[in-house]
Amino acid sequence: MNIILFDDKNRNDLLPLTYTRPIAELRVGILKIREKWEKRFSVKISFLTENYLRDKFPMVIDDENLIINGSIIPNDDIINEIKLLKKNCLLVKDNVLVASFVNKEQIKKFNFSIFNKFNLQEAKSDFCRIAYPWDIFRLNEQEIKNDFQILTKNRVSSELDSSNNFTEQENIFIEAGASIRFVTLNPAGGYIYIGKDAEIMEGSLIRGSLAMCNNSVLKLGAKIYGAVTIGPFSKIGGEVNNSVIQGYSNKAHDGFLGNSVIGEWCNIGADTNNSNLKNNYTEVKLWNYNEERFILSGLQFCGLIMGDHSKCGINTMFNTGTVVGVSANIFGSGFPRNFIPSFSWGGKSGFSTYNLSKAIETAAIVMKRRSIKFDDKEKFIFKKIFENSSKYRVKI
Repeated sequence: MNIILFDDKNRNDLLPLTYTRPIAELRVGILKIREKWEKRFSVKISFLTENYLRDKFPMVIDDENLIINGSIIPNDDIINEIKLLKKNCLLVKDNVLVASFVNKEQIKKFNFSIFNKFNLQEAKSDFCRIAYPWDIFRLNEQEIKNDFQILTKNRVSSELDSSNNFTEQENIFIEAGASIRFVTLNPAGGYIYIGKDAEIMEGSLIRGSLAMCNNSVLKLGAKIYGAVTIGPFSKIGGEVNNSVIQGYSNKAHDGFLGNSVIGEWCNIGADTNNSNLKNNYTEVKLWNYNEERFILSGLQFCGLIMGDHSKCGINTMFNTGTVVGVSANIFGSGFPRNFIPSFSWGGKSGFSTYNLSKAIETAAIVMKRRSIKFDDKEKFIFKKIFENSSKYRVKI
């Protein structure tokens, strides 16, 4: 079965995180959404996404293709309904397109109008989906549990060193090569997953669910609580609560990060803090690219959303519900504005446009440190994001 995960019409609601990836490449829990579907179906899966992303995330087409909404998090019930789906039928749930079978010609000419002659079938199963950036940390506790059960089924954890303090050992899983000494681990009814070759340095305190992906590092004396995911090759220190770091990003020093989502290749300067609760305790508003205005999140606690390759200097202070685009560079004292467009350079006193060639040069250096090449595909994506986000920089 050839499966393709497609970006639906709410992709823009997930910007800036989806500027650089299909929706299904977002990580929530331990795994990316795409990896969750691959584990369930035991097949490799490709994407139907924006044109400018297709060189990096190509689509594999067969004579018959099962297309599935890439924002949906799989569970047994919805998978069973999808498997029973017949040709020329469209599985929907509350006006959300879930899945359908399409042939080679239909997928080549794909747009949502091809389904006009399909029979609608209302899904009976409930499922979760990533509709807005804050859904990533909102659903993280549940997804760490689900991924933990999938990844550790019928497997034996590596042993914890006797120097560590820990409870609920059955809810802790350590992959081969992980280094953990003189650390406190308390799942507190959740789950702790430590990936291959990850490291937790001495004095770190972990309470509640934590997912550390391969080659990630928790620095000395880190305080982690409330369903935190640390993506691969990331270095994290200080205090982190209910946040997801997608991967290849650093917050290596003290400072608070809470109810936040950080993209890839980001760097958070020493003693940077974000607010995740307004002083008047009211509902948090965030910038929405689809509506091009601030919208209510439905949340009382909501911190920082930061797109890939963005960075901030030491002692940066982020207001509650701040959205930072791709490859922004923020520095200086005081609180910068709550919406910082991609390729912005500055802080509270104002922003200018971050020169594209310099941004590309910096990204190439940063990725080279992880032995990953900033190739022509990456450069093309940068250029398209720079163009697509230009209208927002005019306003700053």
